[in-house]
Amino acid sequence: IRDFCLSRGLGDVYKRQNAVSEIGIKDMDTYVYRIGNHLYVNLTNRCSNRCTFCVRNGKETFEGYALWLKDGEPTAAQVEQALGGCDCDEVVFCGFGEPTYRLDVMLEVCDYVHAHGKKTRLNTNGHGSIINGRNIAPELVGKLDGINISLNASEPKLYDRICRPLYPDMAFDSMLFFAEDCRENGLNCWFSVVDCIGCLLYTSPS
Repeated sequence: IRDFCLSRGLGDVYKRQNAVSEIGIKDMDTYVYRIGNHLYVNLTNRCSNRCTFCVRNGKETFEGYALWLKDGEPTAAQVEQALGGCDCDEVVFCGFGEPTYRLDVMLEVCDYVHAHGKKTRLNTNGHGSIINGRNIAPELVGKLDGINISLNASEPKLYDRICRPLYPDMAFDSMLFFAEDCRENGLNCWFSVVDCIGCLLYTSPS
């Protein structure tokens, strides 16, 4: 199943991603935004899920920040310029998209953040390996101090119903494989579930 996910998934993601509409707004693109004492990095608007509960659904901003990237995805240099001296407790890769679509840029920015003595965290749907067509966990070692994986369902059919992945029947398993690979590589990772779907987690789809 693992090899099937990796070999088939990449092509499916790119074919279906082209069907996702792009949304532009009038305000300047936001590459880095602050919530509390954390800086969040908005690398992309591409995502392999179309979650029913996603905070970006029907919205142009989040917490007052314009996170739809109308002028294209940022380079590592643009993100680093926006981060400045990393005046925060932690830098989190989390925006209006799945950060592992920009794996190389994310890893380069991780080095920049560590050079400033700060920690890094990835908030992810766990599809990074299937998106990139290879097991990416070894590449994350020494780059990410924490990895928060969105679980959001207890079994594949419910996951597909709630998260509406671009490649159904593979997404749930690929997420679990990614978590296993992270653990095997000594990475600090954990699962999370958003509050608004808690009542659905253990309810079988009708």
